[in-house]
Amino acid sequence: MLRIPVQERKNWQEVANEYGFLFHTMHGERYWDESAYYQFSLQQIEDDIEAPTEEIHQMCLHAVGQVVADDQWMRRFRIPEAHWDFVRQSWLKKDPSLYSRLDFAYNGSSPAKLYENNADTPTSLYETGFWQWLWLEQMANAGRVSRESDQFNSLQDKLISQFHHLLSQRENPNEILHFACCKGTDEDRGTVQYLEDCAAEVGIKTAFVYVEDIGRDAQGRFTDSQNQVITWIFKLYPWEFMFDEEYGDLLGEHPVSFIEPPWKSILSNKALMPMLWQLFPGHPNLLPAFFEDEIALMDTNKTWVKKPIYSREGANITIRKGQQSLVSSDGPYGEEGFIFQEAHMLPKFGNNYTLIGSWLVNDKAAGISVREDTGPITQDMSRYLPHIILG
Repeated sequence: MLRIPVQERKNWQEVANEYGFLFHTMHGERYWDESAYYQFSLQQIEDDIEAPTEEIHQMCLHAVGQVVADDQWMRRFRIPEAHWDFVRQSWLKKDPSLYSRLDFAYNGSSPAKLYENNADTPTSLYETGFWQWLWLEQMANAGRVSRESDQFNSLQDKLISQFHHLLSQRENPNEILHFACCKGTDEDRGTVQYLEDCAAEVGIKTAFVYVEDIGRDAQGRFTDSQNQVITWIFKLYPWEFMFDEEYGDLLGEHPVSFIEPPWKSILSNKALMPMLWQLFPGHPNLLPAFFEDEIALMDTNKTWVKKPIYSREGANITIRKGQQSLVSSDGPYGEEGFIFQEAHMLPKFGNNYTLIGSWLVNDKAAGISVREDTGPITQDMSRYLPHIILG
């Protein structure tokens, strides 16, 4: 695994704008960074990332089955009791999902270590499935990377295939699939637009609505800004937020198919980490992890990462040793409680801490994204770099 500096494409910003990649630069800072790329061998990809990704995914699905069958686990995961049946029925009905992303610390030689499962609202999808592949094609044609280079990236093809499968399960082939995200977030809007394009590729009729504009009709059914009843929706909005909304008591009252389904609220939850450690202790791709009331089980001489159960985008993370805080990040989470995960620092390439995101579609590994930051906590503005496979 190498980080290789390379000359950027001329006018790549204009190309990005032309292709709708409008969040390549955010808040005056570079998000997409092609001043370097990461190089992997095929063996590293297949043995150290792809195979563990699919194995851990199955372990996670096993954990979901354990949680929905046990009220104590539902409490551990901070699923509001009023929504237990909603989540359980979603799992028991085998509501289909679309995609997810596992985040790993991986240095190219030691086993990849799972940090968390982004199973509900993962972003950096467009730049993974399309944009970094376009970068590879153009760089290979320009002779700046070897024409023998490949990329671990079947994400777009698998997304389109899964949308085709989802459509085949609908009783009405003309049913509209709504896509929704919050206002004021270019990255979320870009992610949703990309997925909408993938769905349209297989003939799904689509419509977009901002989360804030979703309403209710006289019967309490969810409607879009045109007062059209929503029956099938992809929402880039976390389940824990939805459970807490004013309309939360309506969830499950009317037939709406959600992507991602309610059972994903378990997989996207940091309580999954200590549960996995209980179910599969010593697994080479897992880190020791514990709940707050299990501190007695932790080796306090080691460094630990304190994570809120609902945290996203690296928010409210604290790296600490004993009672001393070494590094921390701000954010809105924490009231729901925390878990502790043994520290396993991201590898450094120069001054950059590097995180691997490994994507899954329909239970199959589908590609990777590479994020880096000058700090050890990967957050929403951490840079995205392309990758290649060579050798």
